[in-house]
Amino acid sequence: MIFLKNKNRIILIRTSFILLLLTVSLFTLLPHIATADITEWGLPEGAMMRLGKGAISGNIAYSPDGTRLAVSSSIGIWIYDTQSLQELNLISGHARVNCVSFSPDGQTIASGSNDATVRLWDVETGIEKRRFIGHTGNVFSVSFSPDGKTIASGGLDGVFRLWDIETGIEKPTCWRSSEGAFDWVDNVSFSPDGKTIAMSTEHRFFHLSDVENGRLRRIRRIIGHTDRVASLSFSPDGKTVVSGSDDQTVRLWDVETGTEKQRFIGHTAYVLSVSFSPDGKTVASAARDGTIRLWDVQTGIEKQRLKDHSIFRNRMSFSPDGKTIANGSWDGIVRLWDVQTSIERQSLIGHTNSIYNVSFSPDGNTIAGNDWDGVYLWDVQTGIEKQRLIGNRHLVNSVSFSPDGNTIAGGGSDGVYFWDVQTGVIKQRFTESFTGGQFSVDSLSFSPDGNSIAGVVTNHGPFVGLGRSYSGIVLWDIETGTEKQVFGGPIVFGGPTVLLSVSFSPDGKTIASGGPDVIFNLWDVETGVALMWSYTKDAISVDSLSISPDAKTIASGDWHGTVRLWDAWTGVEKRRFIGHTDWVVSLSFSPDGKTLASGGRDGTVRTWDVETGIEKQRLIGHTGQVNSVSFSPDGQTIASGSEDGTVLLWRVTQKDDVTFPFNVDVNGDGTVNIQDLVLVAAKLGQTGISSADVNGDGVVNIQDLVLIAAALGTDATAPSLNPQTLDTLTAADIRKWLSATQQLNLKDVTSHRGVLFLQQLLVALTPKKTALLTNYPNPFNPETWIPYHLSKDADVTLHIYGMNGTLVRTLTLGHQAAGMYQNRSGAAYWDGKNEIGESVTSGIYFYTLSAGDFTATRKMLILK
Repeated sequence: MIFLKNKNRIILIRTSFILLLLTVSLFTLLPHIATADITEWGLPEGAMMRLGKGAISGNIAYSPDGTRLAVSSSIGIWIYDTQSLQELNLISGHARVNCVSFSPDGQTIASGSNDATVRLWDVETGIEKRRFIGHTGNVFSVSFSPDGKTIASGGLDGVFRLWDIETGIEKPTCWRSSEGAFDWVDNVSFSPDGKTIAMSTEHRFFHLSDVENGRLRRIRRIIGHTDRVASLSFSPDGKTVVSGSDDQTVRLWDVETGTEKQRFIGHTAYVLSVSFSPDGKTVASAARDGTIRLWDVQTGIEKQRLKDHSIFRNRMSFSPDGKTIANGSWDGIVRLWDVQTSIERQSLIGHTNSIYNVSFSPDGNTIAGNDWDGVYLWDVQTGIEKQRLIGNRHLVNSVSFSPDGNTIAGGGSDGVYFWDVQTGVIKQRFTESFTGGQFSVDSLSFSPDGNSIAGVVTNHGPFVGLGRSYSGIVLWDIETGTEKQVFGGPIVFGGPTVLLSVSFSPDGKTIASGGPDVIFNLWDVETGVALMWSYTKDAISVDSLSISPDAKTIASGDWHGTVRLWDAWTGVEKRRFIGHTDWVVSLSFSPDGKTLASGGRDGTVRTWDVETGIEKQRLIGHTGQVNSVSFSPDGQTIASGSEDGTVLLWRVTQKDDVTFPFNVDVNGDGTVNIQDLVLVAAKLGQTGISSADVNGDGVVNIQDLVLIAAALGTDATAPSLNPQTLDTLTAADIRKWLSATQQLNLKDVTSHRGVLFLQQLLVALTPKKTALLTNYPNPFNPETWIPYHLSKDADVTLHIYGMNGTLVRTLTLGHQAAGMYQNRSGAAYWDGKNEIGESVTSGIYFYTLSAGDFTATRKMLILK
């Protein structure tokens, strides 16, 4: 009956929070999407397609020879050819990338990420070469030493670190800012001769330090700016450092004496990035005033100005020949500027900011997604961006197609916009409401006949002085733009009637709305009367809502990661789903009402069995908060939009209507799950009466195992890897079972289904990448387990080193098959003793895993 989707967002922009209240639209999706022939870089397993390249999340860097351009992205590192601007690779493997740096030989790229790691990647293959672990927060800056032997990094933990590239071990040098808890290191840079390092924090000064034998010497604080130092860069001769600041100035400093040499004044907003030209004669600076300015180093005069229509977001970069400047902007476009003419030569499009809503056109050929800059239209068949709808003056919070597919409505912080889908032109705009002044629209819903549109309106105009606001539903006539009906009224801030979402019923006679304190309201469209109200009974801070297709059940997701089902008319809680580790941001019922999809701040999409409350599927692939989830009408596909700036389409197949003549619930817990499979495997070969003898032939054998797998295989999606699965099954187990089924040459349909499930399970248990994981417990005394993943068979050796780099112990693990070695029966074990059996002392130790051509190092701590 009524479909209701909503969510609210809190975005931290430096010192202020902006609450974005957003809505999810239902969509129509044609079956041919599943067969779209799309080539995707780094597409997550289980995803059909990615729309958008992710947000530009950090700096842009040229390779030393100028042939490659690396762009920091929320989903990885995009590598482009600088001549053709063609995508060469997406290097993915860790969370949102904040910074990138090419090695001096151009063969390696270093990246720092929100996952607190620094990693080295092979530029050509995208394979991870080494990982440096030690930071305890986001890594904001990385820099290679000129000889390529050392990496410098700084991050949210306020610590500057130096790493030995050859060994992967952190050098003894470690400098911590002592200015305050939030004083993170956001700029680190080697001088061209490698003898000096510049570091800046969240303060109006920066630091210069001499470097001798990997240690910091003579750390000097350079004072002069009156606000935060945002960017630093050395001159080619290493004698001068340039700084850009929030005080809107650019300054040159003598490296040896620390005195100010020159000051460039002209920017009218924060200076975000500064860089010397390769010949050292020019300084470029980019600022939030939307300009890049070129300054003559000798005279301090502004030589040129490159004007962009959007606010610059990231550090810009000179090409090695000094003829081009690359920069990224809030609009997701990378622009290449000709330094000589100040003309934009080329641009890279496709990057997006956080995607808040996704909606398919009625014919299923186009998908719309909105970020705060505007609305993007993608071709469903090719995944190519067809159009970008712009013209809005402020943030866009929600998006919705009209029933005929010819119009897209966007609700934002300054009203409602209507775009013509074919031309991209704004057809209409509603900017005034009866409450007076401008208003914000946080959710939109077209009536089924397309003649009206309802929106959640928040207006602070006439009530600001009274500490009051208006939050309610306004119904507009599309043709005239006049208000036809108003639902709700003025409220006191923080009161119990704030509304966040709105949706028409299929017959157009009822409107549903919801909010963080009011679970939901039902309104009569004709009279404006509230038919029913339901309030929360406790402070669960509801962030998302969805009403089942039969309108009998309401699902809510809260800030604690809990999903709840409520009786729509009594308000009684019916069921509770636990699994998300952070806010549940978006919810969507499947068309048959049997499955609920949820998206959360933990970056996962999960599906739940509505009847039992069991988690059916966990879809992992986004690198940021999942803002929007929605089922296709046939229940075969889920679309998810994320903070990482992408939309992912996932194939979902419902259970077939299959019955089994055998008892496949071996442990009798009321459901067929992995534990039934494990029980049968544990009793293979037993004879006599046993619940594990599924087919009743007197012996527990591989046929019984296949029957259980067939029952599990009625879910056509890949098996979810929950902790129980990882603790009880290994890839080696599955290979052994599959080998046994091949010898039996099973031909029936049920066996085929079982074998298919086992093959899917083998894929799920075989990592795509070899990885060294964190030991547990850590700190430990006297023993610890060291887990790891192998993407292919390899000889595995583990070396343990002391703080001074001396070898303490070698663990030869032998030839291991591909798989996940992370429980205590599979992980490497160290008893805390050296090679001669003596217990080692308390302190920090490093462990290095070697598996084929893979090597990685992590840190652990013994406390006695």
